[in-house]
Amino acid sequence: MLTGVSKGKFRTAAAQVYLMQRYAAQAIHAAPITGGEREPAEAGSIFSPTAEHQALREMVRSFAEAEVEPQANEFNKAERMNLPLFRKLGKLGLLGVTVPEEYGGSGMDATAAIIVHEELAASDPAFCLAYLAHSMLFVNNLNQNGNEAQKKLHLPSAVDGSKVCGMCMSEPAVGTDVLGMKTNAVRDGDEWVINGAKMWITNGTLDGETTGDAYLVYARTGSTAKEISLFLVEKGTKGFSLGQKIQDKCGMRASMTAELVFQDCRVPAANLVGVEGEPQMLTWRRVEHVAEIAAVDKAFGSALNSFGQMQRLIAESYAEYQAGRSYVYQTAKYLDLDTVGNGLDADGVKLYCGVMGKNVADRAMQVMGGYGYVGEYNVERLWRDSKLLEIGGGTNEAHHKNMVR
Repeated sequence: MLTGVSKGKFRTAAAQVYLMQRYAAQAIHAAPITGGEREPAEAGSIFSPTAEHQALREMVRSFAEAEVEPQANEFNKAERMNLPLFRKLGKLGLLGVTVPEEYGGSGMDATAAIIVHEELAASDPAFCLAYLAHSMLFVNNLNQNGNEAQKKLHLPSAVDGSKVCGMCMSEPAVGTDVLGMKTNAVRDGDEWVINGAKMWITNGTLDGETTGDAYLVYARTGSTAKEISLFLVEKGTKGFSLGQKIQDKCGMRASMTAELVFQDCRVPAANLVGVEGEPQMLTWRRVEHVAEIAAVDKAFGSALNSFGQMQRLIAESYAEYQAGRSYVYQTAKYLDLDTVGNGLDADGVKLYCGVMGKNVADRAMQVMGGYGYVGEYNVERLWRDSKLLEIGGGTNEAHHKNMVR
């Protein structure tokens, strides 16, 4: 049992096992952590405000190091999602980290969600992306905007991992310009009829042959730009099908991306989520690689990190990472999950950290030279993954626009 943490927060013995493994590892390596090791986040710091947050971080880090890290390259090369491993997140209570315990979740806050993402992304950004699409874009979204009946019906199976879900917003011809979406929904008696297509959907397919299990789909329900509504569409619904599976992506190859098609797709009126017309860390790993390689590799008989240019790349990467990380946790600290949150800083965090992540990855490649260009050393995978940070979830240009409105 975790000290100061209720069983409801970290369900089942599985979470306890990973936490104890982490504690054992710390006991074995009792010497101060140096080099590429990430520092322990002490309870009371901005990164782990409470003992509960610290326990969560230790458990997720242990799980990521033991099970997520070893499989990352294999599934990246195969362009497949590790579905059995993903379902383990449900057993650990992580798929519903922000969902109340009454629906099977862990009932934690925004900071807890950031901790989980940071630790998973350090081992495999693509695996973390699949987690984000499911746990935030579907699970947390439905928890905040769904009615009681919808939450009771759909959250438990999404939280325990028996169903893998996502969200549909981007379209073939519409990405950042959400208000320009073409997918529409028309009321027909006790049903809504949805027509259109959604593109770049994470978890859009799990096997390359069929759709995932359920999605929150944004569709136009009126003539004005802002009349957009949210619908819940399940696998097997008539008129709902898998379009093209997106293959040979630059990065995030171990997360499945697809086009989803709605052709006279009929869903019950009860599947309208909310009110009609009212829609509702990867980077540290790169810093580790830069520091480790520069300390070991040599040029002209000296370690790379003895050269001023390399020192600049490493120092700037570390400083920018810590600045971005602090910004993320500061924003999460004041984020009330029951509200729309601080839009200015939400955009600001994504804008700064997206660019920062890509820059750090680029420096890591530069430090490693030709070795960084080879898959064996992981940095090229992280470099490819990082580019999506400037595109997915809103382009840099979209965040610029949002912040000065």
